[in-house]
Amino acid sequence: MFQYTIRRILLMIPTMLGITIMVFSISRLAPGDPVSMLLGPEATLNTERGTEIREAQMRQYGLDKPIPVQYVIWLKHIICLDFGQSFKHHRPVIELIKERLPITVSLNLIAFTIIYLVAIPLGVTSALNHKGWFDRGSSLVLFILWSLPTMWAGQMMIGYLCSPEHISWFPPSGLSSNNADTMAFFPWLADRIWHIILPVTCMTYTGFAYLTKLLRAGMLDNLRMDYIRTAKAKGLSTFVVIFRHALRNSIIPIITIMAAILPAMFGGSLIIEKIFTIPGMGLLAFEAVTTRDYNVIMAVATIAGVLNLTGLLLADIAYALVDPRISFEGGE
Repeated sequence: MFQYTIRRILLMIPTMLGITIMVFSISRLAPGDPVSMLLGPEATLNTERGTEIREAQMRQYGLDKPIPVQYVIWLKHIICLDFGQSFKHHRPVIELIKERLPITVSLNLIAFTIIYLVAIPLGVTSALNHKGWFDRGSSLVLFILWSLPTMWAGQMMIGYLCSPEHISWFPPSGLSSNNADTMAFFPWLADRIWHIILPVTCMTYTGFAYLTKLLRAGMLDNLRMDYIRTAKAKGLSTFVVIFRHALRNSIIPIITIMAAILPAMFGGSLIIEKIFTIPGMGLLAFEAVTTRDYNVIMAVATIAGVLNLTGLLLADIAYALVDPRISFEGGE
């Protein structure tokens, strides 16, 4: 296990190089540049003064060099954890990341926890009541939830649950009220929960709908296996048969899916944070792409790549911990 973990960590280095080269090249080759965005429409006029200013700005930011040279310079700075300056915010990118990353990570961890807390008991209950009213009803509801686009659902929630014209139960944007800084801890906590209910709901419903269906299918397959009948014949209790044998084998695909859910959730944060105006990494990335803020784009891509690769590694390790038949030392 230790050697496998080390090999996987070393393999993350060329993978990260490939990710950063691809993102760096695409962002540089895309139409527009941060200097043109900063100078505004006047800079696009083909005047001598405008051209001189633009060329001076390009030299100042090192954007006049060939793309491979720019990448090598960026890579040297990244090794020292220097993400450079934001063209839009005129601040070090690392400061922006420190402000925004905890918001996105906390939202995703809350959503991730809720997804598994809902999906596991719901999937087990549906499988144990196969073809019953609970199974049929929950399957219909989960299928509908799975089909709803997150962007549409978020807009509908704001329109119907945050509007004085309908039901104004929740705030439409932000993470806290304007006077949150003056609140005591518990009122502040209640205010924060009130603000994140709708964003977290948008981030969770497709995830637990998918995992519930997956776990239900796995449980049904395992409950029909011979080893389950053998366990029942040995006189083991229903609780032990279901939760120690059937659920343990059924949950392996759920753990491997974890690696796919984490990247998808961080990607989905971009939409959710934009819809609910949450100042997290998603909104920062969206603004960076629209303003061609290259350094912020690369910082977000690098951090997202590291988180995704780490998620894949943790999923593989958890896979071996759940299924003792799997060994990374000599193959399965």
